[in-house]
Amino acid sequence: MANLVTSFMLWLTLISYAYTTVHASPEWPRGRSTRFYDFKIQTKTVNKLCNSNQIVTVNNMFPGPVVYAQQGDRLIVKVANESPHNATIHWHGVRQILSCWFDGPSYITQCPIQPGQTFTYEFTLVNQKGTFFWHAHVSWLRATVYGALVVYPKPAVPYPFKYPYEEHIVILGEYWLQDTVQLERQVLASGGGPPPSNAYTINGHPGPNYNCSANDVYKIDVVPGKTYLLRLINAGLNMENFFAIANHKLTIVEADAEYTKPFTTDRVMLGPGQTMNVLVTADQPIGKYSMAMGPYMSAQNVPFQNISAIAYFQYVGAMPNSLSLPARLPSFNDNLAVKTVMDGLRGLDTSAVPKEIDTNLFLTIGLNVNKCRSKNPQQNCQGQNNGTMAASMNNVSFIKPTVSVLEAYYKGIEGFFTDNFPGAPLRFYDFVSGAPNNAPIDTNSMNGTRVKVLEYGTRVHLVLQDTGTVTTENHPIHLHGYSFYVVGYGTGNYNPQTANLNLVDPPHMNTIGVPVGGWAAIRFVADNPGVWFMHCHFDVHQSWGLATVFIVKNGKGHLETLPHPPADMPRC
Repeated sequence: MANLVTSFMLWLTLISYAYTTVHASPEWPRGRSTRFYDFKIQTKTVNKLCNSNQIVTVNNMFPGPVVYAQQGDRLIVKVANESPHNATIHWHGVRQILSCWFDGPSYITQCPIQPGQTFTYEFTLVNQKGTFFWHAHVSWLRATVYGALVVYPKPAVPYPFKYPYEEHIVILGEYWLQDTVQLERQVLASGGGPPPSNAYTINGHPGPNYNCSANDVYKIDVVPGKTYLLRLINAGLNMENFFAIANHKLTIVEADAEYTKPFTTDRVMLGPGQTMNVLVTADQPIGKYSMAMGPYMSAQNVPFQNISAIAYFQYVGAMPNSLSLPARLPSFNDNLAVKTVMDGLRGLDTSAVPKEIDTNLFLTIGLNVNKCRSKNPQQNCQGQNNGTMAASMNNVSFIKPTVSVLEAYYKGIEGFFTDNFPGAPLRFYDFVSGAPNNAPIDTNSMNGTRVKVLEYGTRVHLVLQDTGTVTTENHPIHLHGYSFYVVGYGTGNYNPQTANLNLVDPPHMNTIGVPVGGWAAIRFVADNPGVWFMHCHFDVHQSWGLATVFIVKNGKGHLETLPHPPADMPRC
């Protein structure tokens, strides 16, 4: 996956001239140039972990094809669904300015692309550059349907760090031998939790720690003395992960496609949905060094895969069959290692941090155990104390409607959602240590398709508070349509009188790992009209209802108004 950047940038420039287009529609942001991609969602037989099984892919590639662009470009991606499953594609981290129809989450902004159907995604990368990724947003299909989206700066605009010798994309994933669409159905039907994945993968390869995988290993060949940019992406389904390279330092220069002040560390942690660019200098003796991906599990009593995936950071001149030096990963529950990295993240351009606030929101996030209502409790109520597992924000488990929320909102169709999502918990208590835990008596959640409506231009301060019902846990919370400033985080219960907020240089992110047994405070300006999903990026928690939707109303004029839907919008 190496990119020789110089030749690629030349190619980008040539393509820009070849595909420059003029769009007559004034309400759509105009791209510098237009890039076309064809995605075919199709099944593919793969041999992994001593087994041959079918997985869903894009263009028969696992991971899927890399989408390359430059800041300001327009992307047109025709997606043909040749798989037996419903599908959509979400462009994770892309703000979709005035293009909410193409954001991709099923039943939020669109109905799924049904088998045999096509849909064309069309959007402009307005003022965005960096490492993004795309993935399916239906069921748990994104376990294998994912790929990188790399957006370079405008021509002649340099990186704010020394130009690397080479760039490499490194996608962390989880692999199941079981069909993950069936797996989601089985987990939800059981009322219990999911099984761990069969393996972790680095660019689709498990590495030598797993059965039948001695040669199923990803490798980067490096030249001594050169510096490399690694574009790290966590495309995993239900796990957060540590990443390290034996005997090498990682210097973080970007998080969630926003530049950061350089921060050097021995290892990083990425939750599902997070991306991070790190610089690595090949400054060690010639040899073969392990790149390792291992688990970070902050919850209690949850089974997880504890075997690390291994790739090689191999110096030119090293003996091909030499033993690799092992990478040292933190223990699976090392919360301090996670905090240390988060403490080091500081935004590079933070001139737009909202200082004045119009709306304060407080959202509790966590798990629930609902009472068993099945006639077959042994089969359907395998959660804690014979209940059924759920998850919620402000104790409301989000239920996806049968048409998209965006379509219902845009067309004024009643009956599919209500605009009464609570902006704060119904009652305040010790959320971490005093949370209800007499499951399933006092741990039930309410169900509903409840949304929160925001006026255009609202400056929002949003607190995300972890709760101790069932277990505290680090939750990777992703907001569609926006990047937000992480102005604070801490352990315990959020207290506005004592919370230490950073309004000077907070990191600018789209997915925040809310600390286990703690809180995170984020700020953003609601200046992108549309319907925007906010959810935990653990797919099992999303399936259980740990989500809500923000509806941002139109402002004034066509540049603040969501355009009409495309003609080929899928139907439910």
